[in-house]
Amino acid sequence: MPQDPFPGLTGLSRLRAIMARLRDPETGCPWDIEQDFASIAPYTIEEAHEVADAIAREAWDELEGELGDLLLQVVYHAQMAEEAGLFDFDSVAQTIADKMVERHPHVFGAESRDKSAAQQTRDWEAVKAAERAARAETGVLDGVALGLPALTRAVKLQKRAARVGFDWPEAGAVLDKIAEEAAELTEARDRLGAAEIAEEFGDLMFVMANLARHLGVDPEEALRGANTKFTRRFNAIESALHAKGKAPQDSDLAEMDALWEAAKRAERAG
Repeated sequence: MPQDPFPGLTGLSRLRAIMARLRDPETGCPWDIEQDFASIAPYTIEEAHEVADAIAREAWDELEGELGDLLLQVVYHAQMAEEAGLFDFDSVAQTIADKMVERHPHVFGAESRDKSAAQQTRDWEAVKAAERAARAETGVLDGVALGLPALTRAVKLQKRAARVGFDWPEAGAVLDKIAEEAAELTEARDRLGAAEIAEEFGDLMFVMANLARHLGVDPEEALRGANTKFTRRFNAIESALHAKGKAPQDSDLAEMDALWEAAKRAERAG
Protein backbone atom coordinates (compact mmCIF):
# COMPACT_ATOMS: atom_id res chain seq x y z
CA MET A 1 0.00 0.00 0.00
CA PRO A 2 1.61 3.32 -1.06
CA GLN A 3 2.09 5.97 1.60
CA ASP A 4 -0.25 8.94 1.58
CA PRO A 5 1.58 11.51 -0.59
CA PHE A 6 -0.24 14.44 1.01
CA PRO A 7 -0.72 13.61 4.71
CA GLY A 8 -1.52 17.22 5.60
CA LEU A 9 -4.38 17.55 3.15
CA THR A 10 -7.97 16.31 3.24
CA GLY A 11 -11.08 16.39 1.10
CA LEU A 12 -11.07 18.41 -2.09
CA SER A 13 -7.62 19.91 -1.50
CA ARG A 14 -6.13 16.41 -1.31
CA LEU A 15 -7.95 15.26 -4.44
CA ARG A 16 -6.74 18.28 -6.42
CA ALA A 17 -3.16 17.72 -5.25
CA ILE A 18 -3.34 14.07 -6.29
CA MET A 19 -4.61 15.02 -9.74
CA ALA A 20 -1.86 17.60 -10.17
CA ARG A 21 0.71 14.92 -9.28
CA LEU A 22 -0.83 12.44 -11.71
CA ARG A 23 -0.55 15.05 -14.49
CA ASP A 24 3.02 16.09 -13.62
CA PRO A 25 5.01 15.69 -16.86
CA GLU A 26 8.11 14.47 -15.00
CA THR A 27 6.78 12.30 -12.17
CA GLY A 28 3.13 11.63 -13.05
CA CYS A 29 1.25 8.71 -14.55
CA PRO A 30 2.02 8.23 -18.28
CA TRP A 31 -1.65 7.47 -19.05
CA ASP A 32 -2.97 10.51 -17.19
CA ILE A 33 -0.37 12.77 -18.81
CA GLU A 34 -1.48 11.69 -22.30
CA GLN A 35 -5.14 12.59 -21.78
CA ASP A 36 -6.91 15.70 -23.05
CA PHE A 37 -10.42 17.13 -22.84
CA ALA A 38 -11.71 15.02 -25.73
CA SER A 39 -10.31 11.74 -24.43
CA ILE A 40 -11.66 12.29 -20.91
CA ALA A 41 -15.13 13.52 -21.98
CA PRO A 42 -16.53 9.98 -22.57
CA TYR A 43 -15.50 9.00 -19.04
CA THR A 44 -17.27 12.09 -17.70
CA ILE A 45 -20.49 11.08 -19.43
CA GLU A 46 -20.12 7.48 -18.25
CA GLU A 47 -19.61 8.53 -14.63
CA ALA A 48 -22.68 10.79 -14.74
CA HIS A 49 -24.74 7.84 -15.98
CA GLU A 50 -23.37 5.65 -13.20
CA VAL A 51 -24.50 8.23 -10.64
CA ALA A 52 -27.96 8.20 -12.20
CA ASP A 53 -27.94 4.39 -12.20
CA ALA A 54 -27.11 4.19 -8.49
CA ILE A 55 -29.95 6.61 -7.73
CA ALA A 56 -32.40 4.70 -9.94
CA ARG A 57 -31.52 1.47 -8.12
CA GLU A 58 -31.58 3.27 -4.76
CA ALA A 59 -28.10 1.84 -4.21
CA TRP A 60 -27.26 4.39 -1.54
CA ASP A 61 -24.20 2.42 -0.43
CA GLU A 62 -22.76 2.91 -3.94
CA LEU A 63 -23.78 6.53 -4.47
CA GLU A 64 -20.94 8.05 -2.43
CA GLY A 65 -18.32 6.30 -4.55
CA GLU A 66 -20.11 7.16 -7.82
CA LEU A 67 -20.31 10.83 -6.85
CA GLY A 68 -16.60 10.71 -6.08
CA ASP A 69 -15.90 9.29 -9.53
CA LEU A 70 -17.93 12.11 -11.07
CA LEU A 71 -16.17 14.74 -8.95
CA LEU A 72 -12.84 13.36 -10.17
CA GLN A 73 -13.93 14.16 -13.73
CA VAL A 74 -14.51 17.82 -12.83
CA VAL A 75 -11.14 17.98 -11.08
CA TYR A 76 -9.49 16.31 -14.09
CA HIS A 77 -10.90 18.79 -16.60
CA ALA A 78 -10.09 21.73 -14.33
CA GLN A 79 -6.49 20.54 -13.93
CA MET A 80 -6.03 20.29 -17.69
CA ALA A 81 -7.58 23.73 -18.13
CA GLU A 82 -5.24 25.21 -15.52
CA GLU A 83 -2.24 23.69 -17.30
CA ALA A 84 -3.44 25.27 -20.57
CA GLY A 85 -3.94 28.66 -18.91
CA LEU A 86 -7.70 28.61 -19.51
CA PHE A 87 -9.19 28.53 -16.00
CA ASP A 88 -8.82 26.54 -12.78
CA PHE A 89 -10.99 24.67 -10.30
CA ASP A 90 -11.59 27.73 -8.12
CA SER A 91 -12.87 29.73 -11.08
CA VAL A 92 -15.15 26.82 -12.03
CA ALA A 93 -16.62 26.83 -8.53
CA GLN A 94 -16.90 30.63 -8.50
CA THR A 95 -18.64 30.68 -11.87
CA ILE A 96 -21.30 28.17 -10.87
CA ALA A 97 -21.80 29.89 -7.50
CA ASP A 98 -22.35 33.23 -9.25
CA LYS A 99 -24.76 31.58 -11.68
CA MET A 100 -26.80 30.04 -8.87
CA VAL A 101 -27.12 33.39 -7.10
CA GLU A 102 -28.09 35.16 -10.34
CA ARG A 103 -30.66 32.53 -11.27
CA HIS A 104 -32.35 32.58 -7.85
CA PRO A 105 -33.30 36.21 -7.19
CA HIS A 106 -36.29 34.92 -5.20
CA VAL A 107 -33.83 33.36 -2.73
CA PHE A 108 -30.80 35.69 -2.78
CA GLY A 109 -32.47 38.89 -3.99
CA ALA A 110 -35.57 40.98 -3.45
CA GLU A 111 -38.00 38.94 -5.55
CA SER A 112 -40.84 37.14 -3.82
CA ARG A 113 -40.53 33.42 -3.15
CA ASP A 114 -44.30 33.11 -3.61
CA LYS A 115 -44.12 31.58 -7.10
CA SER A 116 -45.47 28.43 -8.65
CA ALA A 117 -43.08 25.86 -10.05
CA ALA A 118 -44.28 26.83 -13.54
CA GLN A 119 -43.49 30.51 -12.93
CA GLN A 120 -40.04 29.63 -11.59
CA THR A 121 -39.41 27.56 -14.72
CA ARG A 122 -40.43 30.50 -16.94
CA ASP A 123 -38.18 32.86 -14.97
CA TRP A 124 -35.31 30.38 -15.21
CA GLU A 125 -35.74 30.12 -18.97
CA ALA A 126 -35.79 33.91 -19.29
CA VAL A 127 -32.50 34.18 -17.41
CA LYS A 128 -30.93 31.46 -19.53
CA ALA A 129 -32.16 33.21 -22.70
CA ALA A 130 -30.46 36.41 -21.55
CA GLU A 131 -27.25 34.46 -20.90
CA ARG A 132 -27.39 32.96 -24.40
CA ALA A 133 -27.91 36.42 -25.88
CA ALA A 134 -24.86 37.67 -23.98
CA ARG A 135 -22.86 34.87 -25.60
CA ALA A 136 -24.17 35.97 -29.01
CA GLU A 137 -26.26 32.80 -29.28
CA THR A 138 -29.11 34.43 -31.16
CA GLY A 139 -30.57 31.37 -32.91
CA VAL A 140 -33.52 29.62 -31.32
CA LEU A 141 -31.60 26.35 -31.14
CA ASP A 142 -28.22 27.79 -30.15
CA GLY A 143 -26.68 26.37 -27.00
CA VAL A 144 -28.42 22.98 -26.95
CA ALA A 145 -25.45 20.80 -26.05
CA LEU A 146 -24.24 18.38 -28.71
CA GLY A 147 -23.05 15.90 -26.07
CA LEU A 148 -26.49 15.22 -24.61
CA PRO A 149 -28.06 11.78 -25.10
CA ALA A 150 -29.77 11.91 -28.47
CA LEU A 151 -33.33 11.51 -27.16
CA THR A 152 -32.80 14.18 -24.51
CA ARG A 153 -31.32 16.56 -27.07
CA ALA A 154 -34.22 15.91 -29.44
CA VAL A 155 -36.70 16.94 -26.75
CA LYS A 156 -34.71 20.07 -25.91
CA LEU A 157 -34.53 21.08 -29.57
CA GLN A 158 -38.27 20.53 -29.93
CA LYS A 159 -39.03 22.56 -26.80
CA ARG A 160 -36.98 25.46 -28.14
CA ALA A 161 -38.79 25.34 -31.48
CA ALA A 162 -42.17 25.09 -29.74
CA ARG A 163 -41.51 28.35 -27.88
CA VAL A 164 -41.64 30.23 -31.18
CA GLY A 165 -44.72 28.34 -32.44
CA PHE A 166 -43.04 25.61 -34.49
CA ASP A 167 -44.96 22.68 -33.05
CA TRP A 168 -47.92 20.42 -33.64
CA PRO A 169 -51.03 21.61 -31.81
CA GLU A 170 -51.76 18.28 -30.11
CA ALA A 171 -50.56 14.69 -29.76
CA GLY A 172 -52.93 13.33 -32.42
CA ALA A 173 -51.07 15.21 -35.13
CA VAL A 174 -47.80 13.72 -33.89
CA LEU A 175 -49.29 10.21 -34.08
CA ASP A 176 -50.23 10.89 -37.69
CA LYS A 177 -46.65 11.93 -38.38
CA ILE A 178 -45.37 8.73 -36.74
CA ALA A 179 -47.49 6.67 -39.13
CA GLU A 180 -46.07 8.69 -42.06
CA GLU A 181 -42.47 8.23 -40.90
CA ALA A 182 -43.02 4.50 -40.28
CA ALA A 183 -44.28 4.12 -43.86
CA GLU A 184 -41.22 5.96 -45.16
CA LEU A 185 -38.97 3.67 -43.12
CA THR A 186 -40.70 0.61 -44.58
CA GLU A 187 -40.19 2.00 -48.08
CA ALA A 188 -36.52 2.70 -47.36
CA ARG A 189 -36.05 -0.84 -46.06
CA ASP A 190 -37.57 -2.30 -49.22
CA ARG A 191 -36.06 0.00 -51.85
CA LEU A 192 -33.13 2.03 -50.54
CA GLY A 193 -29.69 1.55 -49.01
CA ALA A 194 -28.30 1.49 -45.48
CA ALA A 195 -27.72 5.26 -45.25
CA GLU A 196 -31.33 6.06 -46.24
CA ILE A 197 -32.67 3.43 -43.83
CA ALA A 198 -30.64 4.99 -40.98
CA GLU A 199 -31.92 8.45 -41.91
CA GLU A 200 -35.56 7.36 -41.95
CA PHE A 201 -35.09 5.49 -38.67
CA GLY A 202 -33.67 8.67 -37.15
CA ASP A 203 -36.66 10.65 -38.38
CA LEU A 204 -39.01 8.16 -36.74
CA MET A 205 -37.09 8.31 -33.45
CA PHE A 206 -37.19 12.12 -33.54
CA VAL A 207 -40.96 12.14 -33.95
CA MET A 208 -41.31 9.53 -31.18
CA ALA A 209 -39.38 11.91 -28.89
CA ASN A 210 -41.81 14.65 -29.91
CA LEU A 211 -44.77 12.43 -28.99
CA ALA A 212 -43.18 11.80 -25.59
CA ARG A 213 -42.93 15.56 -25.07
CA HIS A 214 -46.59 16.09 -25.98
CA LEU A 215 -47.61 13.30 -23.60
CA GLY A 216 -45.46 14.63 -20.77
CA VAL A 217 -43.19 11.57 -20.85
CA ASP A 218 -39.41 11.65 -20.46
CA PRO A 219 -38.31 9.39 -23.36
CA GLU A 220 -34.98 8.51 -21.72
CA GLU A 221 -36.75 7.50 -18.51
CA ALA A 222 -39.41 5.58 -20.45
CA LEU A 223 -36.78 3.66 -22.39
CA ARG A 224 -34.83 2.92 -19.22
CA GLY A 225 -38.05 1.50 -17.79
CA ALA A 226 -38.57 -0.63 -20.89
CA ASN A 227 -34.97 -1.88 -20.63
CA THR A 228 -35.54 -2.80 -16.99
CA LYS A 229 -38.77 -4.62 -17.84
CA PHE A 230 -37.12 -6.51 -20.69
CA THR A 231 -34.23 -7.54 -18.43
CA ARG A 232 -36.59 -8.69 -15.69
CA ARG A 233 -38.72 -10.78 -18.04
CA PHE A 234 -35.77 -12.29 -19.88
CA ASN A 235 -34.25 -13.23 -16.53
CA ALA A 236 -37.54 -15.01 -15.80
CA ILE A 237 -37.16 -16.92 -19.07
CA GLU A 238 -33.64 -17.98 -18.10
CA SER A 239 -34.81 -19.07 -14.65
CA ALA A 240 -37.66 -21.12 -16.09
CA LEU A 241 -35.34 -22.78 -18.58
CA HIS A 242 -32.75 -23.43 -15.88
CA ALA A 243 -35.45 -25.25 -13.86
CA LYS A 244 -35.81 -27.55 -16.87
CA GLY A 245 -32.05 -28.07 -17.08
CA LYS A 246 -31.79 -25.88 -20.18
CA ALA A 247 -30.17 -22.63 -21.28
CA PRO A 248 -31.59 -20.11 -23.80
CA GLN A 249 -29.36 -21.46 -26.54
CA ASP A 250 -30.93 -24.89 -26.00
CA SER A 251 -34.43 -23.48 -26.48
CA ASP A 252 -36.27 -21.96 -29.44
CA LEU A 253 -38.31 -18.81 -30.04
CA ALA A 254 -41.67 -20.53 -29.51
CA GLU A 255 -40.70 -21.87 -26.09
CA MET A 256 -39.07 -18.64 -24.97
CA ASP A 257 -42.02 -16.57 -26.20
CA ALA A 258 -44.38 -18.76 -24.17
CA LEU A 259 -42.20 -18.26 -21.09
CA TRP A 260 -42.17 -14.50 -21.79
CA GLU A 261 -45.97 -14.44 -21.79
CA ALA A 262 -45.98 -16.45 -18.57
CA ALA A 263 -43.66 -13.90 -16.98
CA LYS A 264 -46.02 -11.10 -18.08
CA ARG A 265 -49.00 -12.89 -16.58
CA ALA A 266 -47.13 -13.47 -13.33
CA GLU A 267 -46.22 -9.76 -13.10
CA ARG A 268 -49.82 -8.70 -13.66
CA ALA A 269 -51.09 -11.20 -11.11
CA GLY A 270 -48.52 -10.11 -8.58
